[in-house]
Amino acid sequence: MKIRVGIIVLSDKAARGEREDASGPLLKELVSREGWKVEEIIVLPDEKQGLLNALLELIDRQKVDLLLTSGGTGPGPRDITPEVTAEVIEKDVSGIAEILRLKGYEKIPTAVLSRGRSGVRKESLIINLPGSPRAIQQSWPVLREIIPHAIEVVRGEAHECGE
Repeated sequence: MKIRVGIIVLSDKAARGEREDASGPLLKELVSREGWKVEEIIVLPDEKQGLLNALLELIDRQKVDLLLTSGGTGPGPRDITPEVTAEVIEKDVSGIAEILRLKGYEKIPTAVLSRGRSGVRKESLIINLPGSPRAIQQSWPVLREIIPHAIEVVRGEAHECGE
């Protein structure tokens, strides 16, 4: 299945060049292993307008099938990814975020602090992931099983959600 992917990394330090981003390259590697195509990786500071613009660019103009965000999901004062994501999604797909928190909790209890969201805008599935490469690695086995069917449902190519 052809899946076009956009990746947005939220990290003040990586955006300023004070730290090398590890999440974006890791997500690109994982996505590429599935045979999906990464259209763009955008690294941004934790700021609302920049994230909002990037989400709309990748979904509304580039029309990616899957948009993965990394970072900005915690309860910290600059963590804004879930709130900005909520502004753009048209349909909430909370089960994805819930299972990622549950699976994360099984490895490390503080995973429940992640406030990531998932949802649909137009024909794009958006999934917020933590900024930790370890958390991304732990989440990937779940995601790789869900995403192809989820994309088919979002596109209107499949109608069963496995309920």
